[in-house]
Amino acid sequence: MANTPQEVLKYIKDNNIQMVDLKFVDMLGTWQHCTFYHDQIDESAFDEGVPFDGSSIRGWKAINESDMSMVADPTTSWIDPFYLEPTLSLICSIKEPRTGNPYSRDPRSIAQKAVEYLATTGLADVAYFGPEAEFFVFDDVRFDQTENKSYYYVDSVEGRWNSGREEEGGNLANKPGYKQGYFPVGPTDTMQDLRTEMLLVMAKCGVPIEKHHHEVATGGQNELGFKFAPLIQAADYLMTYKYVIKNVGKKHGKTVTFMPKPLFKDNGSGMHTHQSLWKGGQPLFWGDGYANLSDMALHYIGGLLKHAPALLAFTNPSTNSYKRLVPGFEAPVNLAYSQGNRSASIRIPLSGPNPKAKRLEFRCPDATSNPYLAFAAMLCAGIDGIKNKIDPGSSLDVDIYELTPEELSKVPSTPGSLEAALDFLEKDHDFLTSSGVFNEDFISNWINYKLDNEVNPMRLRPHPYEFALYYDA
Repeated sequence: MANTPQEVLKYIKDNNIQMVDLKFVDMLGTWQHCTFYHDQIDESAFDEGVPFDGSSIRGWKAINESDMSMVADPTTSWIDPFYLEPTLSLICSIKEPRTGNPYSRDPRSIAQKAVEYLATTGLADVAYFGPEAEFFVFDDVRFDQTENKSYYYVDSVEGRWNSGREEEGGNLANKPGYKQGYFPVGPTDTMQDLRTEMLLVMAKCGVPIEKHHHEVATGGQNELGFKFAPLIQAADYLMTYKYVIKNVGKKHGKTVTFMPKPLFKDNGSGMHTHQSLWKGGQPLFWGDGYANLSDMALHYIGGLLKHAPALLAFTNPSTNSYKRLVPGFEAPVNLAYSQGNRSASIRIPLSGPNPKAKRLEFRCPDATSNPYLAFAAMLCAGIDGIKNKIDPGSSLDVDIYELTPEELSKVPSTPGSLEAALDFLEKDHDFLTSSGVFNEDFISNWINYKLDNEVNPMRLRPHPYEFALYYDA
């Protein structure tokens, strides 16, 4: 819609926009916002920023140093489709108002540092990212946790478990089977029109759209696709993607979750992340090596694989993430690369003879991650691999289900829990901090926050299934 502050302000005036909504991402990856009357937004909003209290934002400021500024990015403007009054939306980065420096715990500012770091290396001038975030659409979700009870309940009209339900006014059947939800047409796929609306609304918000389809699991698993983009733009698009999907779902009486594993015994939701480096308008991952990869691409893979156990603290940052990453299933738990094996954590998509399409796909991440942090961390790992010429080892092109236990033991695997990933991050984060992209304060704050607010609270609570296992002990 606009590229400069002057163009944004002119658009507000010419279109009689009354309200301007400033959005920013918190440490954990959730959008926060504050809405201003239009006369509160001038050119200073794009430089000095608009002040706000940061003390109530998770993992950020103490109350005695809470003043912060939201600095609007003029290239991110769009009319918010979910507000009654026409409201211009702008995505912000966070600045320290007293020093004018980017806030060191602001994820979008960290992502900007990663982009700047790449430029200083001279290796490339653009890092492209293309995330594929899967999600579930449910009709009813309930959960509670008190001292004497704990439960969750999710339901979907598409759920195979409802094939015998009588409360539908005549059950129309056509429920996708377990692990049979990939690409069926209607009437089995009931969400065609919903996904189309989601996709078209995303386009109105400036996201370059591609496709949509039903995903593998029963119970309403879906995916929309948008085009790859430079790192920060891709993260902005993903935040818009989640925002649009959730709010279009709510409009139709549906609820959407990006939880990696909301259903037992069916596929979880991942966020396969495509990435490549370019310089001077030319792709750098095309070459004459394995799967037509360049040495640079193979070393980038080497960096991802070496640091993957620590990376997962950012790319798979929830306790629920590790209910999806379980060995023995299609989940990408094997720290290896392959041009066809989807159980490998890095896949080289079939892209034909076009060098511009050559990329790699890191399959571990899920959408509970903060995309700015996840993309920045992956880029840092890849750069470390290139700079140190890290050998990724041999590709994993065999059927892992046919490997002997001895052979399988030689293939390294992802951490089995968030706690384990945080432990790896504590031991291995120089690849993130040596460049100044992340700092020690951020790493320690992240680890402590996750332990105190997620890992340890989960450890303290009895699980409902434990009653089935142990009540009669």
